[in-house]
Amino acid sequence: MSFKRSLEEIEEKRKELRTTVFRDAEMITVLWETKPEIIEKILPPPLKPISRPIAFAFIANYSSTNQGLPYFEGALILRCEFNGEMGNYYLAMPVTDDRAMIGGREIFGFPKKIANVYLERTDKDVYAYSERLGVKNIEIRVKLTGKFNDPETPKIIKELGLLPGRKKNTVNYNYKYFPAPNKVGFDYNPWLVKQETAVGPKSMEMGEAEITLNSTAHDPWGEIEVVKVLGALYLKTDNTMLPGEKVAEVDPDEFLPYSYIKWDWY
Repeated sequence: MSFKRSLEEIEEKRKELRTTVFRDAEMITVLWETKPEIIEKILPPPLKPISRPIAFAFIANYSSTNQGLPYFEGALILRCEFNGEMGNYYLAMPVTDDRAMIGGREIFGFPKKIANVYLERTDKDVYAYSERLGVKNIEIRVKLTGKFNDPETPKIIKELGLLPGRKKNTVNYNYKYFPAPNKVGFDYNPWLVKQETAVGPKSMEMGEAEITLNSTAHDPWGEIEVVKVLGALYLKTDNTMLPGEKVAEVDPDEFLPYSYIKWDWY
């Protein structure tokens, strides 16, 4: 054990942790329709809105991973597209483990912050939330009735490619950037990073959801207004998080207004 690692150790660890594996993941995902003008306002270019103003959130229990202890995680997501390929843009990602936070932020650009994240299922009822600084930014209640809130939801899920599968990876988009040491601008022009996750579904149940979103100056979840709740999915999966790639370089002045989602507004 040393603060300095050998090149042999580094290469061995690089191979070992090239992918992140989540076994027996448990997740509740809720989908809703918001307003087009909200997505247009907060979606950074070159990402573009899709045909429907769809937002969704999940709360997950990652009980077994190859990169540390079990932890809980949540996410607030907009469906979007880049160069004609649909994917997920992450506005927030609360997490209960600092290693998961550091790895996700520094490698891929996920906007992770430490929070209190909770998920519990009792028979056909699921209750979940994410809480930071004494405020539950999202609170989810789902009854697993075998149907969605809106009968059009299966059509929307299929149309927007929202359901992961064994032959179809989940596509995620994030921006990777660091503020300059003099606190003016960035270290380098921000990157748009594409990362894919292979999802192996083990079980899936449909449910009717109630969602409450609350904002603070640091976590403005309530900005993603709920116009219509579409429904919920309770999933158990085995996931493999694959390496990402830089797909675009972004103008730093244009990106600056979108760059504060990873840090509290002090």
